Amino acid sequence: MHPAGYREARQLDALGDATRRAIFERLARGPRSVAEIAEGLPVSRPAVSQHLKVLKAARLVRVRAEGTRNYYEVDAAGLDAIRKWLDKFWDRALDAFKEAAEKAQKEEDKKK
Repeated sequence: MHPAGYREARQLDALGDATRRAIFERLARGPRSVAEIAEGLPVSRPAVSQHLKVLKAARLVRVRAEGTRNYYEVDAAGLDAIRKWLDKFWDRALDAFKEAAEKAQKEEDKKK
């Protein structure tokens, strides 16, 4: 068993590379073959395949076979996991903002 946040750390690490982020963004628009993904990228198809392997290991993308072609797409379950992890930080930030606003309001009320 991995420590809390392990999967999310792998996902963030996977997206830390600019080429992988570009690939992930292309897949966010819909399933694509390796050839379609590689089109216009400054890396070779084999390099794209290696980047896809990292994204798949991080559970950010999945692959499905259609005939002799493999199509990659965003793995919604993996994306949901990282979103929930990030939401914890957003919730904390909102709570801190609420506390600061309430404190400022109390101080303003004391001045009146």
